[in-house]
Amino acid sequence: MAAYVIAEFTVGDSTWVETYASLATQATLEHGGEYLARGVVPETLEGSFDPDERLAILRFPDVDAARAWYSSETYSKALAATGGALRRRLFIVET
Repeated sequence: MAAYVIAEFTVGDSTWVETYASLATQATLEHGGEYLARGVVPETLEGSFDPDERLAILRFPDVDAARAWYSSETYSKALAATGGALRRRLFIVET
């Protein structure tokens, strides 16, 4: 079954974004994933979404691939590049 990673995130200081994006993309591809949406502001139909937040949606072949992506050395390097300046909520959804 396919698995989706959904991330809600806020970028403050953006000096690290290019490095993070490059490493995160590499990690995603290494684990069979693809970006369906990246850095978008969704249209809100109900509730509220902070206009400073962004949304990313990634698809992986299965939950194991999504978990392997998240715990991979390459993705760890991407997170380290943020210097802790990335605030987010991250979810895995299996379909």
